[in-house]
Amino acid sequence: MKQNKHSAELSYYGLYLQKYIIENHPDKASDSDFIAIRDELAADTFEQARRVGYPVAEAHELAMQSLLQGLHFSEFRTIEDVLENEFSDTVQPEKIRPLALSLLSRMKDVFAGYPLTDDFAQSSDYNSLYTELTGAIAIYIEEYGI
Repeated sequence: MKQNKHSAELSYYGLYLQKYIIENHPDKASDSDFIAIRDELAADTFEQARRVGYPVAEAHELAMQSLLQGLHFSEFRTIEDVLENEFSDTVQPEKIRPLALSLLSRMKDVFAGYPLTDDFAQSSDYNSLYTELTGAIAIYIEEYGI
């Protein structure tokens, strides 16, 4: 209930971030303080940009950059991608999200070996991470099932 009350107080940016986090960083979805702080930061960024003369579209772009900074790379989405691409014959589509959520905490050691930044998915290390995750997930599924 509290989350619904809080959602009603969020601006466009807060609501956008809330949806983005649910889809890409579900482990952060209950952090209403984080969402509120980013919401306020984005709104302030937009307002300040407009005050110094940026057009609306550019001010909005700056606000979105501040809103999503540090959130572009998603461990959760990467696990989902591995499950969808490499285990589609083993994991039914409706079980991918719940399994990815379960694996998120179990794969922290794999992710810890890489410098995860907003542009990590475009780095040369991404393929190594993807391969390592595929192996770790295969071992998990073999040992514990789905």
